[in-house]
Amino acid sequence: MTTESHSPAGTEEPPLGAPPPGCPAHGIRAGGGPGVGPGGLRRLYGPEAEDLDALYEKLRAEHGPVAPVLLHNDVPIWVVLGHAENLHMVSTPAHYARDSRLWTAVQDGTAGDDHPLAPHIAWQPICSHAEGDEHLRLRGAVTGAMSTIDFRSLRRYINRATQRLVNVFCELGEADLVGQFAEHLPMSVLCEIIGMPEDYNDRMVQATRDLLKGTDTAIASNEYVMGVLTQHTLRRRAEPEDDFTSHLINHPARLTDDEVAQHLRLVLLAAYEATANLIANVLRMVLTDPRFRAQLNGGQMTVPEAVEQSLWNEPPFSAVLGYFAKQDTELGGRRIRKGDGLLFGIAPGNVDPRIRPDLAASMQGNRSHLAFGGGPHECPGQDIGRAIADVGVDALLLRLPDVELDCDEGDLRWRASMSSRHLVDLPVRFQPKPTQDVMQRPSVRALPPQRSHWQVTTDGSAPASPMSQPVTPPPVPAPEPARLGAWQRLLRWWRGY
Repeated sequence: MTTESHSPAGTEEPPLGAPPPGCPAHGIRAGGGPGVGPGGLRRLYGPEAEDLDALYEKLRAEHGPVAPVLLHNDVPIWVVLGHAENLHMVSTPAHYARDSRLWTAVQDGTAGDDHPLAPHIAWQPICSHAEGDEHLRLRGAVTGAMSTIDFRSLRRYINRATQRLVNVFCELGEADLVGQFAEHLPMSVLCEIIGMPEDYNDRMVQATRDLLKGTDTAIASNEYVMGVLTQHTLRRRAEPEDDFTSHLINHPARLTDDEVAQHLRLVLLAAYEATANLIANVLRMVLTDPRFRAQLNGGQMTVPEAVEQSLWNEPPFSAVLGYFAKQDTELGGRRIRKGDGLLFGIAPGNVDPRIRPDLAASMQGNRSHLAFGGGPHECPGQDIGRAIADVGVDALLLRLPDVELDCDEGDLRWRASMSSRHLVDLPVRFQPKPTQDVMQRPSVRALPPQRSHWQVTTDGSAPASPMSQPVTPPPVPAPEPARLGAWQRLLRWWRGY
């Protein structure tokens, strides 16, 4: 494919006689019909963009791995569709930055404060937008605070939080695993990590979801969330504890209170949305694809492997806005000019036919997906998201082994945007189960009947007296985990016991 000189930043002069910017005649002049705007470029918004996966494949066929498109208000931008091209972009900070102030569309006002995507575009003093030494300072504080997280204790907490959520609906025999589970588990865990478990409640979950959806009340929801985080920052500044917030405050980078609160918001929103989507996607995959359920039940696949497959097939974020060219360069056979904007195309990059010619093939053991980005801005909290999904989904399936989808797969509804595709609900049914003590260590697997004296009973019967047990010289006491097989001990270790 030959190199094409196209400037989505709008640096080329419009053709003589072209209608003025913003004129509806632009769409007519292009002659492309619905979904096509000035210059014949396809729009990533509107009715024709409701199925973005199909639109991305049209763009790939028409333009190759890097395609010119239009955002809301017909603002030009590039969308990166190729896997290799996306990796090159995110891993080359000398050419591409996350600082939106470099974008020509921001500088000339066409993507200003009144743009529909302004919350995604606006630059903020946080590590995901900073570059150079400032990025190292802010990112170092975040990763340093995350390095203090005890993942063994975290897995225990995730298991307890899962049991609490399942206890709410287990006796009913039916549930919505999005609204009653996937949207609550990440917030409960993140509030615990940040050090504000008392602030985990329905209002916090609803405000975060409302903020992410960009509704008419999103500004008020953002103010509520920021108010909670600011008060928590001030509280921890005065009375530090052993939590993420206190370690962020006390890091040698010496973040201000505003920087701490803004980074708590970044961690909370990004990790919450990504993990809620990930849990919902994994559960949907297990419930609708017999192959995965059979492989999980048969031991050919573990829940962590199912999570990685989901990260390939349906990443929590489908695209990220954006990266911005710091100089004239070339990407995927296209001339990228200084000031051009580029969309990080996670979903289309993950299905690039050059690396996945057969989308039905298993990606087991392959972690080269784009779900968590790459380069200097690779997601620093990906291990937290994986842990919540791995332990939460596994614990849920252990509690409800007979869970089934309670609707036709075709009736499932999605709320989609350019950045993500969020499952609205996931109705399921199962045989009603009794509630469980959240502090109790659940049995790892059902044990063979002939070795029933190894089982942990939960029927309320009194344990046998030590004197009634066979005595084998020498009388060395053996803790319960030592009596389990190697596979059971490995699983108990994974769950944090």
